[in-house]
Amino acid sequence: MPVRPRPTVRLRRLAGALRRLRATKSLSREDVSEATGINTATLYRIETARVRPQARTLAALLTLYGVEEPERTQLMQLLKESGQAGWLRAYTDELPEEYSAYIEFEQEALSVWNYESLYVPGLLQTEAYMRAAIPGGMPSLTREEVERRVQVRMERQAVLDRDQPLKFWAICDEAALHRLVGGAGVMREQLEHLVDVAELPNVTLQVIPFDVGAHPGMPGSFIVLNFADNPTVVYVDSMAGDLFIEEEADIRRYTAFYEHLRAVAAHPTASTRLIRKLSERLT
Repeated sequence: MPVRPRPTVRLRRLAGALRRLRATKSLSREDVSEATGINTATLYRIETARVRPQARTLAALLTLYGVEEPERTQLMQLLKESGQAGWLRAYTDELPEEYSAYIEFEQEALSVWNYESLYVPGLLQTEAYMRAAIPGGMPSLTREEVERRVQVRMERQAVLDRDQPLKFWAICDEAALHRLVGGAGVMREQLEHLVDVAELPNVTLQVIPFDVGAHPGMPGSFIVLNFADNPTVVYVDSMAGDLFIEEEADIRRYTAFYEHLRAVAAHPTASTRLIRKLSERLT
């Protein structure tokens, strides 16, 4: 049997936007089918990124949902680009489009595996840590832009305590816990928060101790997003820009990296003890 092509990140974004637009209008697939003539099975495949809609089909849906400019043009452009795999773009002064896409996928993911080499994972950061880390890493941001990033990151954390919480597995290098982001007081609060959040049943936190030596995560951070009914996507945030990785061989490589990091990292219980010890040193 022929293998169905993997949906690209852009196609998944388009599918997710169409699902949300239909939900906002409180329409069933049968309602949309009756109003537009689009078969319900076809609409299901469009909304789950199994097929790429035709331009006239997308236009009919956007009209039904009352989508106006500039969102309409943005979604039509997303359709044009939906056959392109991968996605890399340098940072801009505004919230990068790729970061916005990542947030959408994070909301839909069944589980997320996050490895960080120099920062505390974003979903586990305190507000004070964010306010020091964001401008420290991107000094060109204005005060308003920093505030926007902080608010977005705080809102993202809601995925950990919603009705069906995200299963979050975080691994960080011990170096991230020693760096005094925001000063000793901020870092002590951050470490205490890590101890608390590690007790959540849907959160697993591991630390790679210094004495492990060299390991595959040293070149940089990455995130693996796993979905219930869509292929895995890897997201890499670097100084060059944000990158979505979709090729199967690359995903296997990053997944293998993460499995190796799980093996070399301290057990979650030992990781919590290490975090407590570092917190006590700052007291």
